[in-house]
Amino acid sequence: MRVSLLVMLLTLLYGCGERIERISGPTMGSTYSIQYVPAAQTPDSQRVKAEVETILAALDQQFSNWRSDSVVSRFNDLPAGACQALPEDMHRLLAYGEFLFRESGGAFDLTVQPLMNLWGFGPQSRGERLPDAGALARERARVGHQHLHLDGEKLCKDVAAQLDFDSIVAGYAVDQVGDRLSALGIQAYLVEITGELRAVGRKPDGSPWRIALEVPSGASERQVERTIALDGYSVSTSGDYRNYFEEGGQRYSHTFDPRVGTPVKHALAAVTVVDPLGLHADGLSTLLMVLGPEEGYAFAERHDLAAYFIMRQGQGFVARATPRFESLFPEQGKTKQ
Repeated sequence: MRVSLLVMLLTLLYGCGERIERISGPTMGSTYSIQYVPAAQTPDSQRVKAEVETILAALDQQFSNWRSDSVVSRFNDLPAGACQALPEDMHRLLAYGEFLFRESGGAFDLTVQPLMNLWGFGPQSRGERLPDAGALARERARVGHQHLHLDGEKLCKDVAAQLDFDSIVAGYAVDQVGDRLSALGIQAYLVEITGELRAVGRKPDGSPWRIALEVPSGASERQVERTIALDGYSVSTSGDYRNYFEEGGQRYSHTFDPRVGTPVKHALAAVTVVDPLGLHADGLSTLLMVLGPEEGYAFAERHDLAAYFIMRQGQGFVARATPRFESLFPEQGKTKQ
């Protein structure tokens, strides 16, 4: 799973009889956690937890590449020329993935799983390794959204393509869970699913939900680059600083450029995107991470995205925010924890 640089800065507050409820559990090979302010009409926390986990279980059944009985795994096992009916959620994510594929010139691609497996990061990998040129050429021939097409409600493929929704499904889950919390009468909450976040409303004392963006570091002392207050926004961060391997002095990240079939090699260490929809924030953070510090920043500025880039520079890091990000979060501060 993608590792987020987001750190929740939350304090349990009591006052005037109000409180923050907390629920959490495992999901999608990682965890989820939710904090919310209950109201008079809000169901008890056990029902809220059950409602949330029903949504998460349904999405896992559809999108998990790590279970053989999922919808996506069954599609991935089909040979070239085969078709399979898809549920509504998968149609929705597939359509957004195709949109990002077109907008980015192929830098974002949901069919990247053969490359993930080849380089040792996927569910069918045989260990982290450098592939030979022949193997790389064979797997690249299976990658590309242009190899997919819809036939009514069925998705068909003209090569043995394999889908990987990990770049957008957690953000989509945040949206779905947030919508369900609202339907249950919860007007203030912070949802976190495998590092993807969404915050709505305020805490009992009237203060906003705050998160911190960290500089990537393996040190025990965490440097917070910037804190932001959220209300009605989702946040996603993509980074290359944890899931990687090294060989021959070269660092190979789990973030791939589908256009060339290899891990990215630029100086961008992490990028955060803020958007009203978790689906958009999740996919766009991956897209910008693939494009890198220059091409990615130009894309973000052109599309008026609220994005925050952290680049490696020498032995340290430098940060750069888009105008949209600065307009949403004008205050900046750095602290250490």
